[in-house]
Amino acid sequence: MPKDFIAELLGDWSAEINVWSMLLKVVIAIIFSAIIGQERAKKRHAAGLRTFMLVSIGAVLSGVSDIYLIEKYNVGIPLISAALIIGIAIISCNAILFSSKNQLKGLTTAVCLWVSSIISVALGLGMYTVFIIGAIALILSLMIFPNLEMHFKERSNHFEMHLELNSRNSLREFMDTIREFGITVNDIEINPAYANTGLGVYSLIVTVKDEKLKNKTHDEIIDLLASLECVHYIEQIK
Repeated sequence: MPKDFIAELLGDWSAEINVWSMLLKVVIAIIFSAIIGQERAKKRHAAGLRTFMLVSIGAVLSGVSDIYLIEKYNVGIPLISAALIIGIAIISCNAILFSSKNQLKGLTTAVCLWVSSIISVALGLGMYTVFIIGAIALILSLMIFPNLEMHFKERSNHFEMHLELNSRNSLREFMDTIREFGITVNDIEINPAYANTGLGVYSLIVTVKDEKLKNKTHDEIIDLLASLECVHYIEQIK
């Protein structure tokens, strides 16, 4: 295995299996997972600080174990790391849920767990440079790019909304009205969670075509639609 650039700077001990290299990797993994975990916990996601720490520590140890197997028994591929990444992918998929408003929940956190495990495996295998590049990219993706993403979304003519009508019979009236406003419905799904409430509850993806409405924010368009008599409640799905 070729030497990592940062491992060369640290010394031969960092690329070997010993107490100090393992301690260094675990400490780095804890710091990395604490940064990612607190960001997720701050936004009240199910997988928080402890979950990310456990995943990162386990991934580091699996990488170290694979180095041992490769060097001691000439194993061709990192079997333990591969099994761990597949396991985390399965766990992450099971953590993705649909909310009562038919909104996908937990996707970003699930992907973060999976990516964190891959990055931490790289650390365990002694690829410090790969780990640092991956960690910085993940942290930037979570803490900086969401604001940029929101900026572009707010200026898009396409957006999704959660709609509650006073009655299912009001759907035609609502559709006719928004067409008059210059809003096209691209997709509509009924939400079965509200089947026994008497309300007509839907998730809609719409496109704003009217030039005057294009100059309005999504919140202003939602306020306009909320003023309709047939609408019980409406909000944008972000």
